[in-house]
Amino acid sequence: MSSVSLSRYLIEQQRVHGSIPPPLRLLLEVVARACKRIAISVGKGALGGVLGSVGTENVQGEVQKKLDIIANEVLIEANEWGGHLAAMASEEMDGIHPIPNRYPAGEYLLLFDPLDGSSNIDCNVSIGTIFSVLKKQREDPSVIDPVCEADFLQPGRQQVAAGYCLYGPQTTLVLTVGNGVAIFTLDREQGAWVLTQDRVRIPEDTREFAINMSNMRHWAAPVRRYIDECLAGKEGPRGKDFNMRWIASMVADVHRILSRGGIFLYPWDKREPDKPGKLRLMYEANPMAWIIEQAGGAATNGVQRILDIQPRHLHERVAVILGSKNEVERVTRYHTEAAPTAPSAL
Repeated sequence: MSSVSLSRYLIEQQRVHGSIPPPLRLLLEVVARACKRIAISVGKGALGGVLGSVGTENVQGEVQKKLDIIANEVLIEANEWGGHLAAMASEEMDGIHPIPNRYPAGEYLLLFDPLDGSSNIDCNVSIGTIFSVLKKQREDPSVIDPVCEADFLQPGRQQVAAGYCLYGPQTTLVLTVGNGVAIFTLDREQGAWVLTQDRVRIPEDTREFAINMSNMRHWAAPVRRYIDECLAGKEGPRGKDFNMRWIASMVADVHRILSRGGIFLYPWDKREPDKPGKLRLMYEANPMAWIIEQAGGAATNGVQRILDIQPRHLHERVAVILGSKNEVERVTRYHTEAAPTAPSAL
């Protein structure tokens, strides 16, 4: 494969498909540069004094790591110059962060989880940044309205770009703008993102599943049925052996699925029955669901397609089942067959 930079890829997408207007291309390049800065901080580890927690909690009540705050600030600072961006929202912030525009009102809204898998930071396990881009909906383009939280509450199918950056042995940027999934690897010597895989496809069938088995006693019946069948192996109804993988870092688990197939489940469970799930719809589920679908996979909450869920608030949670298409459809079918006795995933 000839060396294709991220900028060249985006320009080509703009030329051939018309799917990336210049302002969106500039926004994605800013996000990619911010990810390089975060990668440097992650790479320093203890040498950079970035390990450990700061003793504060984010809006979800989770203890913040030093790198959580560093990554959040890097993304805010990188995008505060305005222009094409109207506002940002982060998993680490209570509300939205409007951009003080010096130019005509920005068209785009950026959502991000600055450091997914941060519980693994001190263990030197792969972590990452997840991002999603929406277009601000305007009834009258000539009227510049102030941005509010309601502008962000769009179903995931309306995303115009989504991706994640995985900080591991290689620093990898995964991106979709609606024309398939492309993977870029950071050339650390040159400081450039280089296209290393395009048109990624996930196998429809798999022999791998990823789930936190310690929560088995809390699962709903459809999830237990599916996992029990996997564990039964060749002697069970599936007639094949399965392997279990669980990194507890969504970006790492999803990246493995993109690389060789599999299914990832973070379902509703009885520990917090009033919550529809653990993962965040806007910051994690929507961007990952679109990436997975663009690579030929599927993503549901056990009841409906994740990208069709209408968000009700900025930090909404959701059950997530994503990966190889046939496996996701099987788990979703089990939920449908169990209704209405099974707990709602909504």
